[in-house]
Amino acid sequence: MAAVVPDSSPDSIFGKENGIHPPKQLDAGALFVLKSKGSWLHCGYHLTTSIVAPVLLSLPFALSLLGWVGGVVCLILAGPRWGKYVVGPLQFGICYGAVVAGSLLGGQSLKFIYLLHNPNGTMKLYQFISMFGVFMLFLAQIPSFHSLRHINLVSLALCLAFSACVTAGTIHVGYSKNAPTRDYSLNSSGLNRVFGGVNAVSIIATTYACGIIPEIQATIAPPVKGKMLKGLCVCYSVILVTYFSVAISGYWAFGNQAMGTVLSNFMGNGQPLLPTWFLLMTNIFILLQISAVTVVYLQPTNEVFEKWFADPKMDQFSYRNVVPRLISRSISVIIGSLIAAMLPFFGDIMAVFGAFGCIPLDFIFPMVVYNMTFKPSKRGLVFWGNTFIAVASTALSIVGAIASVRQIVIDAKTYRLFAN
Repeated sequence: MAAVVPDSSPDSIFGKENGIHPPKQLDAGALFVLKSKGSWLHCGYHLTTSIVAPVLLSLPFALSLLGWVGGVVCLILAGPRWGKYVVGPLQFGICYGAVVAGSLLGGQSLKFIYLLHNPNGTMKLYQFISMFGVFMLFLAQIPSFHSLRHINLVSLALCLAFSACVTAGTIHVGYSKNAPTRDYSLNSSGLNRVFGGVNAVSIIATTYACGIIPEIQATIAPPVKGKMLKGLCVCYSVILVTYFSVAISGYWAFGNQAMGTVLSNFMGNGQPLLPTWFLLMTNIFILLQISAVTVVYLQPTNEVFEKWFADPKMDQFSYRNVVPRLISRSISVIIGSLIAAMLPFFGDIMAVFGAFGCIPLDFIFPMVVYNMTFKPSKRGLVFWGNTFIAVASTALSIVGAIASVRQIVIDAKTYRLFAN
C-alpha cells in the first residue's frame, strides 16, 4: 500500500492556506493539470481508479504461484533533495508503464469481444490495441485531473461491476458440469518455485500500488488535512471487496491452472464456459474502466509536458496552449500503444512493474523518507519497523527483478513482437 505523503497541493506547498502569498508563480503543469478544487470524495474516486483496475484479474494467477496460505497472507499484508532524481523518474516510469499495460489490456478486451461474435476471426491483437489507442487519443485531451472526477466516479462503479461479474462467473464455472479439475499444488519445484513465488508477490504489490498519490493529493481543495485519509478509506473499502472476491474465487475455481488474467480461463478449448452475453457485459465493463485508468495515469505525463511546453501566463484554452497540448498528448498515447502492441505478456509485465517500480516506490522510499524527515527515535518501534520493511522490500525487489526478467526471457522463446 502506498504511504500518505505530506500535503502536496499547489496551494499548500506555497502556504496559501496560511494566508502567505506564494513566493513564485506555479508552472503550467501544476496550474492546469493539478487544479486544487476537489473534495475528499473526488479524491476517493481518483484513488480508486488509480489502484482498483483490471490488473486485479491477475490475482488468481498470483495465488496459483503461492498457494492458498502464501497467497492469502500476501493479499492481507500488501494491503529529500535527491528525490527528484530517483523518485521522480521512477514514478514517471511506473505511470507510463501503467498506460502501456492499460492499452494492452484494452486491446485484449476488444479482441475478446470480437472473438465472442466471430470465433474464427483473423484480426490480430495489435489491431485492437491500435483501436483502443485511437479512443485514448480523444480521452487524453481532457484538460485536468479535476475534470476526470465524474469519469472516475463511473470508474468506481465499473470496477465493482466487473469484479462482481468475474466472481459470479468463476463460482458458476466451479460448480458447473464443465468445471475444470482443480489442483491447488504448486506447479513448479526448486528454484522455479522460488522465482514463481517472488513473481507472485511482485504482481500482488503492483495491484496495490499507486504511483500518483502526490498528484491526487494536489487536486484537493484546501484545507487538505483529513481529506486524503477519507479518500483512502473509500479506496481501500473497494479494494477489500474486489481484490479478495476475485482472487479467492478465481483460484478456487481454476487452481494452479489460473492464467495471467482470469478472463482467459473462461474459454475452455476455444469455447466459452459462460453465456456469451455475460462475457460480453463483463468485458464492456472492463474496457470502459481500463479507459478511465489509462487516462488517469496519463496525468503525470501531461503535467510534465505542460510544464515544458505551456505558458502559465496565458489561458489554458488559448491557441498557444491548446496546440502543444494536443500534439504532446497525442504523441504520448501513440508511443504507449505502440509499446503495448509489441508486448504480449501481460502477467510478466505486471511482475516487472512490481519489482522495478512499485515495490521501491511504495514500500522502500516512503519508509526511508519518513525516517529521514521525522527522525523517530532509534530506540522506538517506528524507526525499526520502517527499517525492517525497507530492507526486506529491497531484498524482495532485487530478487523480484531477477525473477521477472527471467520469466520474460523464458516467455520470449515462445512469443514474438506484435504477437497475437
